[in-house]
Amino acid sequence: MATDSKITVISENQDLRSQRALNAETLYGEDFSASEIKQWFADEQDGYFNLYFESPPSEAGREAEYTYAALAEQHGYSWLGPRRFENTLGIGSATGSELAPILNRSERLTVLEPSDGFAATHINGKPVTYVKPQASGLMPFADESFDLIVCFSVLHHIPNVSTVLREMHRVIRPGGKVLLREPTHSMGDWRKARHGLTKNERGIPLHLFRTMVLEAGFQTIKETRCIFSLTNRLEPAIGRSVWTVPWLVRADAWLCSLPIWRDHYHATRVWHKIRPTGVAFVLEKPTR
Repeated sequence: MATDSKITVISENQDLRSQRALNAETLYGEDFSASEIKQWFADEQDGYFNLYFESPPSEAGREAEYTYAALAEQHGYSWLGPRRFENTLGIGSATGSELAPILNRSERLTVLEPSDGFAATHINGKPVTYVKPQASGLMPFADESFDLIVCFSVLHHIPNVSTVLREMHRVIRPGGKVLLREPTHSMGDWRKARHGLTKNERGIPLHLFRTMVLEAGFQTIKETRCIFSLTNRLEPAIGRSVWTVPWLVRADAWLCSLPIWRDHYHATRVWHKIRPTGVAFVLEKPTR
């Protein structure tokens, strides 16, 4: 009986924690214990790989067009200018195709990637070092090791986002840039199975994301909303990813910038779903 009561209390606490997160009061995962974080990491380690890849990608697969190429350019790479980078870090970069625009401008390239299925020695002919992350979120790099970090749609797979942001700040050099892009909607109720999603992924409420970025010590160079909820519906008409078409990405950015949308983190009504669903940040570590 005592065991049953304990299980009931744990279940009720988990439901309360989830409900607060669905209400965007907290970010689900931020208050997890070390053992819960370790289990989350185990669940997500190969989650993306298992969803979309039957085998490790070939060299040709790594050279394939990144399906968010124009989105990455509009909201990230275009803000870097002509600068070259001594050390670039891609966080959760999978095949590395998202890094194509800066491969020739990076002297050394490192990818922090949990799935062994993506590990490689080259990306588009560029030597790369793949490193596995730790479940804790702590990064196995010295302070101020990199002058560019690229992290696209990765943090929403991680429980302790604030820890990872602080680690980014630690390993980036003063004046270094960080490119982030993440969903800002719940992506559904994570307590239930969701088609096409990994077990634990959830978006990051925008107001909490802004706070975590600030508390990590970053200066925001640019913040833009992106990925309007209806833009993807144009894909059948154009026969390719809408996020590879520059003019569509620009139109999406304009639509997302209109001051008429409400931020419903967890949509419970059809009209709640009509809104921007992502945010992109260009961050900088202030110089001393």
